[in-house]
Amino acid sequence: MKMTNRLMIGAAAALGVGLGAPALAQETITVSTWGGPNHGINTIVWPTWKAWIEEATEGRVTVEVVHDMGPPAAQMEIVADGVADASWIFHGHMAGRFELTQLPEFPTFEAFTSEAASAAYWRTYQEYLAQAEEHRGVDVMAMGVHGPGQIFTRDKIETLDQLAGKRVRVGGGVMSDLATAMDVTGVALPPTGVYEAASQGVIDGAMLTLEGLRSFRVAEVLPHTLTVDGGFYRGSFAIVMNPMFWDQVSPEDREAIEAVSGENLSRLFGYMMDAMDERGVAFAEEQGNTFTEASEEDIERLREVTDELIAEWSAAVEGRGIDTEAALAHFREQLDSAAEQESIAGRVVQQ
Repeated sequence: MKMTNRLMIGAAAALGVGLGAPALAQETITVSTWGGPNHGINTIVWPTWKAWIEEATEGRVTVEVVHDMGPPAAQMEIVADGVADASWIFHGHMAGRFELTQLPEFPTFEAFTSEAASAAYWRTYQEYLAQAEEHRGVDVMAMGVHGPGQIFTRDKIETLDQLAGKRVRVGGGVMSDLATAMDVTGVALPPTGVYEAASQGVIDGAMLTLEGLRSFRVAEVLPHTLTVDGGFYRGSFAIVMNPMFWDQVSPEDREAIEAVSGENLSRLFGYMMDAMDERGVAFAEEQGNTFTEASEEDIERLREVTDELIAEWSAAVEGRGIDTEAALAHFREQLDSAAEQESIAGRVVQQ
């Protein structure tokens, strides 16, 4: 809610004046965004969610997107403190705060869309993970994952052994654990730093999503990609809302907004990631980049590493009261179920 709206309600309450629905101004959800202006979160997700909300509430609630309210790692705090009403967060930016959210990040060695994965993640979050209250201080409106994380290199790489000793950009979480297991020298960098680091020879490669080939110009400096079906890793995100703002929304409008959030918004987030990955691959192919699939031998090696990482993760979150084995099984079952549903593409608004 905008501050002017809050002040109006406070003043009316102090005077003992009732504010009926017709007297209220349009409610605005102020969304903090940290992606660049051309990022899909700003060109696909927010415009579509806004259109859905305005339609569902018959225009009583709208969305206003504000850029540069704070760095990515500060978004959780920005929303919890009420500086913004909503935002999107990457769980890997807050090491130690989120552990259960690594669940969808482990490789599955099967191809699936981010849309299906995000829907499956939302269902698993609702069924298993929400009770751990890792998102305390905010309300969760959606969960999502980015596309398959692959390995981009300056020189063509055909086996994992050829990666040993290479300096490769990593971003934390499962990605960093896998890099260590593959004897890679991990270099912590934001995606925006990959182009410069690669062009200056600081890194030999990068673990990143396919959309980065275009959006971060990675295809120009790291022209070779080693791929695994489903990705070497995924990344976990959430769209969150300030609970005080949420409580001030009328029950009718809250119900309407919930109907276009949750799994719908999670699917929308995943669809956006899929669309951006497609653009990234197309851009790389135009540059003449190569794509090499990991061998069956290397995939078996990765399976063993993944099993070890999952066991370590399960042990680390043992005190959270979550059956991690059941949660993982549920997530993978829901992947198939979500994939069978019609894509949300027809309901997307793009700018």
